[in-house]
Amino acid sequence: MKSMHSKPSRSKRVAMTFVAAAAGTAFAATAHAWEPTKPVEIVVPFSAGGASDQMARSIQSIIAKHKLMSQPVIVVNKAGASGAEGLMDTKASQGNPHKLLVTSSALYTVPMASNLPFNWRDLTPVAMVAQDEFVLWTNAQSPYKSVKDFIDGAKSAAGKTKMGGTSSKREDQIITTLIQKKTGAKFIYIPYKGGGEAATQLSGQHIDANVNNPSESVGQWRAGEHRALCVFAPERMGYTTKVTSTQSWKDVPTCKEQGLDVQYQMLRVFMLPGGVTPDQQKFYVDLMQKVVATPEWKEYLERNALKNEFVAGKALEDFLTKDENAHRDILKEAGFMAAR
Repeated sequence: MKSMHSKPSRSKRVAMTFVAAAAGTAFAATAHAWEPTKPVEIVVPFSAGGASDQMARSIQSIIAKHKLMSQPVIVVNKAGASGAEGLMDTKASQGNPHKLLVTSSALYTVPMASNLPFNWRDLTPVAMVAQDEFVLWTNAQSPYKSVKDFIDGAKSAAGKTKMGGTSSKREDQIITTLIQKKTGAKFIYIPYKGGGEAATQLSGQHIDANVNNPSESVGQWRAGEHRALCVFAPERMGYTTKVTSTQSWKDVPTCKEQGLDVQYQMLRVFMLPGGVTPDQQKFYVDLMQKVVATPEWKEYLERNALKNEFVAGKALEDFLTKDENAHRDILKEAGFMAAR
């Protein structure tokens, strides 16, 4: 009688080896009508350490680890003018298939707030790879243990409460302004170069609060320096693994649950310059599909509490159009639309 644990035959071992090898090289085996012929730049229109920068560098690492592309990826930060420098640099790179822009809602908010001669239709959409949340953070040493505590404190401070954020008239200040309109509390908004700097300033108690993305403050939250009061989302985040000794992302209530009816979520999208070919666009759509299929990407999503959402093609163009219109309404309500 044969043992249930007997070794497979030589032919079976060869077949198993072939399958394993094929699985290991599946990403690299796809043939494309076009592939990069020199290093590819990922332009981050914000400073190092922020959520967009972290995403770009994580994807750079995933591409290298899995050999998803024969050419290297270089991350370049172009953070001037609240993101306008990176947007205009990509627009000026018409027809260049070796440059990718990773950006957020700044794709619309920066032009709307500044009359920048830029429209997302100047570029070529590749893929939205996720949506990002915003959390209201305070210093863990502060007396604010709930949204009510914080709003009451801000009202008592009569306009002296300092709210930090990334740049001016962008997502962080938009949310701050919406909070003011909903509650009547007043804040001094202090713009920084990125969410990393805003997190550091909160740890040092130079500001009273910020509305950073989860990835920009998770380290300080884990270390006990920051307190997460609420998330500006229609529902709680789905990640249940404990981040601090007592809380997971799912334990953070929505702001609406806490009596603050303000919601805001932000896309994370990759764009090519305008004037590239359909084959060049397809290469990067396929590349991003491979990236989001890796275990490292799934770990990245959970670690940074990102909403898993991949959209490309016509569906992405429809999403961008709808999101642009929604942001136009938000900026009008906040009073940030530039005079035409």
